Amino acid sequence: QVQLVESGGELVQAGGSLRLSCAASGRTFSSYAMGWFRQVPGKEREFVAGISRSGGRTYYSDSVKGRFTISRDNTKNTVYLQMNSLKPGDTAVYYCAADPRPYNVVVTRQYDYHNWGQGTQVTVSS
Repeated sequence: QVQLVESGGELVQAGGSLRLSCAASGRTFSSYAMGWFRQVPGKEREFVAGISRSGGRTYYSDSVKGRFTISRDNTKNTVYLQMNSLKPGDTAVYYCAADPRPYNVVVTRQYDYHNWGQGTQVTVSS
């Protein structure tokens, strides 16, 4: 089990940038695949980006590819989401997720994740 705490969400103008952070507890962070998801009221939680245990593999949704970058620092037990060229459509609560994996894979389905943070609100104004 790992505890996840997101931070960095705030109000930003369209075209701006934000970096979200997700700090994880525990000593086995490097054994977890990590992901970022987002959700707006009335809609399903959607996958944004995922990263493998080592950080060597990443995967993005088409809606954020080329604008967002996921990364991790296993020495700091933290995963990041750098968000550039933000659009009003990126407005959502962003969640960090973790799941232990024996292999260096990216996990993209929310139902495969068993550890979630509380979320951080990102609002992009036009």
